[in-house]
Amino acid sequence: MLGRSRRLVFLTAATAALALTAGCSAGGSSTSGGGASGGVTLTFLTFETPNLNAAYWDAAIARTSAKVPGVTIRKLVTPNTDYTTYAKQLLASGQLPDVMIGISPTDFVKAGALAPFTADQLTGFVDPMANSINGRSYQTPWATQAVPMVYYNKDDFAKAGIDHPPTTWSEFLADCAELKAAGITPIEIGGGGADSWADQYPLVAAVSADLYPAAPTFVADLASGKASFTDPRFVAAAQKVATLASEGYLDKAGLSRSYANTEQAFREHKAAMYPMGSWFPASADTDPPSFPVGVFTWPTDSGQIVMPADTGGGTAVSAKSRNVALAQKWALAFSTDKDNLDAAVKADGLFMAVKGYTPPSTLGANYTAGYELYQKAVAANRTVKAFAVNDALPSGVTNDMYKAIVDLVNGGRSAAQFAQVMQDSYRKNTSG
Repeated sequence: MLGRSRRLVFLTAATAALALTAGCSAGGSSTSGGGASGGVTLTFLTFETPNLNAAYWDAAIARTSAKVPGVTIRKLVTPNTDYTTYAKQLLASGQLPDVMIGISPTDFVKAGALAPFTADQLTGFVDPMANSINGRSYQTPWATQAVPMVYYNKDDFAKAGIDHPPTTWSEFLADCAELKAAGITPIEIGGGGADSWADQYPLVAAVSADLYPAAPTFVADLASGKASFTDPRFVAAAQKVATLASEGYLDKAGLSRSYANTEQAFREHKAAMYPMGSWFPASADTDPPSFPVGVFTWPTDSGQIVMPADTGGGTAVSAKSRNVALAQKWALAFSTDKDNLDAAVKADGLFMAVKGYTPPSTLGANYTAGYELYQKAVAANRTVKAFAVNDALPSGVTNDMYKAIVDLVNGGRSAAQFAQVMQDSYRKNTSG
């Protein structure tokens, strides 16, 4: 996931949720890219995880630098899981790297800290304006993640007498009831400790599926005052989460689990379903669970497929880079190199959004099933933004949301009260 899981821009939820390898704010390893006399040295801010380790980044940097003569890259590695916040600290101290990957760009754009890419520079991407801000793109839209899909234990479904995944909300509730009756907790959730963001996926799914097809500009309309979280459609989506909780269909114990432990709980049969981003197959195909895994989209009232999708998460360039033109050339090369794309797909389950790209044929069954489901939604024109993910909210609002979801799940707040908390937080975090 490239971006941060809280905003969920890319390579975020999957890898950021795992412990990042501590890096060096002043350096890390360097990869030469033909930095001959007269060349330029650029800094590149990355992060390291078990999936995206130092060798992964070093190989990608070397491949890219070979395509951009005159550039030497000095790799910087974030020391914690929230690399957008770390990048903000570097910005505040006047040390913003020349190139960054996976950051949430909104606050940097407000500060005038990022150099926009031109339309001509982005012609190789499927959706050049994905994740754009005020009509300009500040981050290469190199990959898509579905946030979330619903992964399920086929053995648990069979034990409960369920022979196919649900398509409508009423079927979903009926299946949850059958699972509970069979002694199986229906849905796994997370959200403990530093991974408080991991509690959001049922809400993200419900809002994206139920509200966004009719109100695709909801978050933008919040800013203009044309929309409010107290919209009955938003309240109804929140009520679906509250209903799942009150009926005992959510594993409330998961609210104290880290992201990694939440995935492990699903693997250990603690719940039959796992709403999670499309990066999960990177783990499930590499280290398969002891049961067959299926996947479906969050059900809607009508049964019509809706796929929340987040496209973006690639490289961004500092507006004060020592050489903006070369930094952007390098950033674009990194985001379009075929071997880099293949490596990202294998390591993090991304759906690459580069024109003409085809995933390797050797990918596992779980990735393939999710990718085919995503392509089906694309063909039917049934993709929407993922609420609070690529349709970003101010960071203060998302942090308040994670806390309020806990109360919603535990019954401490009604859906209407939850919506009011969201509206009050939005007003507080956008005033003045």
